[in-house]
Amino acid sequence: MTMENMIYIAPLFFLTALVYATVGFGGGSTYLALLVLFNFPYESMPKVALLCNVIVVCGGLYHYIRAGDFSMRQVLPFVLSSVPMAYLGGKVPIEKKLFLVLLAVSLGIAGLRLLWIQKDFTSREKISWQTAWFVGLPVGGVLGFVSGLVGIGGGIFLSPLFYLLGWGQGRQIAASASFFILVNSLAGLLGQWSKAGVALDLPVLLPLSFAVLVGGQIGSRWSVGVLSLSALQRITALLILFVAGKILWGFL
Repeated sequence: MTMENMIYIAPLFFLTALVYATVGFGGGSTYLALLVLFNFPYESMPKVALLCNVIVVCGGLYHYIRAGDFSMRQVLPFVLSSVPMAYLGGKVPIEKKLFLVLLAVSLGIAGLRLLWIQKDFTSREKISWQTAWFVGLPVGGVLGFVSGLVGIGGGIFLSPLFYLLGWGQGRQIAASASFFILVNSLAGLLGQWSKAGVALDLPVLLPLSFAVLVGGQIGSRWSVGVLSLSALQRITALLILFVAGKILWGFL
């Protein structure tokens, strides 16, 4: 990636971190979409996306914990299986063609999910913890593996499930999603660094890391629902869907 491209991509990473941090997400799907558009080496895409995830959700989780919104018990069934699977996913060698197909599918699902993010969820009765463990272990494992393999934290898929399980509202669910993204991104990042690949240069990492740090800190200070970012979220979703379609079109 040239320094000229960095002038454009760093502000986009900043905006992505700001938007996603408001709802407890890291932004991995959009980072990946942007990296595809700027022809970043595919071997390093998950590393960049996962690292940026970690930076963004660390700040958000800190504020959620201080406010008393985080419950380890709520997210535990999911992370017990997701963390080892995220590490395993990060370690798996993958060819470029298969990576791009998996990335396109993941981006497509994430884009549709982002369009749905403002949906007014109805209140549901909280399910039993026995059922939660029955659901949480397999779902966490699948999301963890995808997180490590592709570089998407999984929180964007986990949060609607928490609504359906009746586990809190707004900030409580955002806090759980942030923790889920954090531990899976760290595990996936360890797996990614344990295999051979393109090394990441500091001139690339530093500006992107700083951009998401600032954007994430701003976004995490706004409570869910206090600041309306629906238009930006829709634009982000359309970008993700465009990139997913662009990748798939290349195989036709």
